[in-house]
Amino acid sequence: MRLIQFSAAKGWRGHEQKIIYLYEAFKDFGYVEDQWIVCVEGSELHKAAQAKNMQTITFDLKGEYDLKFAKRFKNIADQTKADVIFIHSSKAHTLSVLSSLVYGLKVPLVLCRTMIKRVDTNILRKWKYNYKAIKKIICVSHPVVNVLKYAVKDHSKLCVVGSVTDVHKFKYADTAILHKEYAIAPGYKIIGNIAAFTGMKDLHTWIRTVAELNKRGLKAKYILVGEGPQEAEIKALAEELGVAQEIIFTGFRKDIPQILPEFDLFLFTSNNEPTGGVLLECYACHVPVVAANAGGIPEVVQDGVTGLMAEVGNPESFADKIMYMLDNPDLQEKFTKNGYQFLLGNFTKEVIAKKMFDELQAVATAK
Repeated sequence: MRLIQFSAAKGWRGHEQKIIYLYEAFKDFGYVEDQWIVCVEGSELHKAAQAKNMQTITFDLKGEYDLKFAKRFKNIADQTKADVIFIHSSKAHTLSVLSSLVYGLKVPLVLCRTMIKRVDTNILRKWKYNYKAIKKIICVSHPVVNVLKYAVKDHSKLCVVGSVTDVHKFKYADTAILHKEYAIAPGYKIIGNIAAFTGMKDLHTWIRTVAELNKRGLKAKYILVGEGPQEAEIKALAEELGVAQEIIFTGFRKDIPQILPEFDLFLFTSNNEPTGGVLLECYACHVPVVAANAGGIPEVVQDGVTGLMAEVGNPESFADKIMYMLDNPDLQEKFTKNGYQFLLGNFTKEVIAKKMFDELQAVATAK
């Protein structure tokens, strides 16, 4: 198979990491004859792919309806002799459809969908999901499938292939980086989260949970890694609730594999998460998890087996689960062992790359 992975995203989130993981796995396991990442010049994906000497073809993103690039994209597909185009962002989806509709791109299109969001409320968006050249839509969880069923007429095009984590990238070893950098005193637990500051992450509930735990006298420091549009709002809430001094806002960091094992517990309050790939990284690092019972999270966290689940948006529920977890070391050991085995069996690069390749190959051979 000759494969193009296509994204018009400029930033770096879990989906962009997924593209890198899949490129590596497809190469390492010999699944593709050749492959390329088509991405925005200077984007975080471009930088990451360049650093790993991956084949990239870049473009300047002029807009979602850039007919000039849509024409060029058709030529890229012809020149690379691609068998399948794997689409990873909404703008890339639109550009691919334009390339097919206006300029006669013949390569079958496969869409990767990772958001739990209705697309049937916009006629144009609904049309592009049903466009004839879209042969398959690979979703990250069943809730993503269920929300797309309102828009996609042919449900047979929808399938689920879960999140992916590179277990070799994450180690079960306490590096003490955070303790040293932020002068965290011995005996203090580190309760953390790694997230973009967006509505879906429900960091308001995260801050309110910190306030509840502080009120209960828990000896802990709380770490939020990330940035985003709600950052000022979240920091203001911490000040309002009197817990700003207990929380360390680290901003964006690239050393997640090194600092994550230092967490004593991962507090995940997202209210509409497709899966939560960072939870799999917690499993890789043997970090206990308390997560919201929302979206696709139950497909990653098995309540009472690999972690504990709390009521969405309820700080008292989260605090109860956290106190119970921290008071039971044997339970923590059980959850981290089970989580690691669950990860190995279902979400490694080896497992997910094979499932993803099978879906792409089925499209390539059916064209």
